[in-house]
Amino acid sequence: MRKKIVAGNWKMNLDYQQGISLFSEIVNMAKDEVIGDQAVVVCSPFIHLHSIAQLAKGAPQVAVGAQNIYFEEAGAYTGEISALQVKSTGAGYVILGHSERRAYFHEDDYVLSKKADAALEHGLTPIFCVGETKEERESNRYFEVIRTQLEKGVFHLSDNAFDNVVLAYEPVWAIGTGLTASPEQAQEVHAFIRNELAEHFNQEVADRTTILYGGSCNPKNAAELFAQADIDGGLIGGASLKSRDFIEIVKVFNRS
Repeated sequence: MRKKIVAGNWKMNLDYQQGISLFSEIVNMAKDEVIGDQAVVVCSPFIHLHSIAQLAKGAPQVAVGAQNIYFEEAGAYTGEISALQVKSTGAGYVILGHSERRAYFHEDDYVLSKKADAALEHGLTPIFCVGETKEERESNRYFEVIRTQLEKGVFHLSDNAFDNVVLAYEPVWAIGTGLTASPEQAQEVHAFIRNELAEHFNQEVADRTTILYGGSCNPKNAAELFAQADIDGGLIGGASLKSRDFIEIVKVFNRS
């Protein structure tokens, strides 16, 4: 059975104390709401990682992740953070290939493939993001775009290595815009991704890979999105900054 994951991406928000306070609230609420084959992951700014990882020790259903890494292990790379350093904080996940990293920091598929390798080498689970822009959606090139991102980003991995990867589909046109892909649109792409996995690896790998939806998921639309056959949870942005909203999304799996 595929793991159901609700992952929060705080992005560049919250000072140190605000982050500790929010994570404490999430941990306390999650203890009664995360059941079965579920997990909650909070991906915070680097400044919070060690402290919230310590808080998470008392809540095995809640994990901690970073929002980025560099692919080198150490060296003269001022301002960068390695997978080894992130792992040493107690974090277990890292978001890679988020559309904001691709757009604002010009991360290409080659760089992201090296980051995926580095994450896996040091025991981090990549949440590897793929998705299309509004222009690519409107020109009906979104399948081609997503296929290329998968092929160049993670399809070099072996079956065994890929088993430690979580994928996230984020329609770029639905992030921070107030727009949301319809459940049918989201399911169409998730099913396409799973079919690509089956063709490249095999059906068994495809069937056990967790694929999250990452486009403006909130407490109002989560149930309809998560009811789709190939959507295994969400990569949550704005709603993850409010503990009650975030846990309401987590609760969706308990009602299904």
